[in-house]
Amino acid sequence: MRSVVFDFADIRSMPDFYLQFADIFLLPDWFGNNLDALWDALTAGIRLPVQIVFTHFDRQSMDFASLYNLFEEAEQELDGLLSFNSLEDNA
Repeated sequence: MRSVVFDFADIRSMPDFYLQFADIFLLPDWFGNNLDALWDALTAGIRLPVQIVFTHFDRQSMDFASLYNLFEEAEQELDGLLSFNSLEDNA
C-alpha cells in the first residue's frame, strides 16, 4: 500500500493542504479547493489503496477539524482501501 505523509508543520492553511494534495495525487488544474472536491478525489479520483498520515497535526485546531472528519469518514466509506492516521503535535 502506498503511503503519503502530510506534515502539518509545513501546512498552515486549508489552501496549503489542497495545493499539496493536488500536487501529490497529480490532480487536474480544475480540482476544486473545497471539502466536496476533496471527498470526490478521495473516493473516486485517486489511485487506491493508499495510507494517508498527518504528522504534527493538532486535532483540536478549528482550522483543520473538518479535514480530519472528512478523512475519518472516507476511511470508513472505502472499507480498507484508504487507511488514515494522524500523529498529533505534542510540542
